Amino acid sequence: MTIYVRSKQVVIPGEPLARGRYEYQGPIYTVRQRLYSKVIGIVEVEDKKKITLIPLKGKYMPREGDVVIGKIVDIGLTGWTVDINSPYKAVLPVSEVLSRPTDAVKLDLSKILDIGDLIVAKILAFDYTRDPLLTIKESKLGKITKGTLVEITPVKIPRVIGKKGSMINLLKSMLNVELVIGKNGRILVVGDDPLMEAWAVMAIKKIEREAHIPGLTNRIKKFLSKVKRGK
Repeated sequence: MTIYVRSKQVVIPGEPLARGRYEYQGPIYTVRQRLYSKVIGIVEVEDKKKITLIPLKGKYMPREGDVVIGKIVDIGLTGWTVDINSPYKAVLPVSEVLSRPTDAVKLDLSKILDIGDLIVAKILAFDYTRDPLLTIKESKLGKITKGTLVEITPVKIPRVIGKKGSMINLLKSMLNVELVIGKNGRILVVGDDPLMEAWAVMAIKKIEREAHIPGLTNRIKKFLSKVKRGK
């Protein structure tokens, strides 16, 4: 078993990553026990046993169980159409919004969620044969009423989260904000101080720009320390 790349290395399509029976995740293909990259991306090597490839570009593809941040773009007779920053528009039926069975036709759905409203939702079902099905009935889901929304390339979301949540915890602790991470590249920043929210947005954009450069966590920590000193 041999690894040909190092952690944080940028690779190109067709570049060999390793030879042997490694656990792997991301856009990787295998030929005769050799692992190759399908895209331009960043390699993460974990304990010399697992190889993860994070694309530098790419559209969000829905997956069941993902939490996403969506925007209401249309209202139908029995539910809403939601933009989830994907090639697919999502559907949010009334049954996945209201706690009790209701005749949706008799309701003015715009009174519940109107065009332009933002929501935190979970993908209940998606199989490429129909549009993703959403719900907002679970805890911590629903209409967004406060905070600042920032949008980044969806494939950079793992870098905002960081290894074992290291990056997101850094942002929360240093800026005293809460972050709602949508797997579709949308992040909601909520804080008591608008200035702290603005700094969090700047830090997230910096993470997006510099995701491929080693030492990212330390640079973000220094950046936040600097802007806080200049408050």
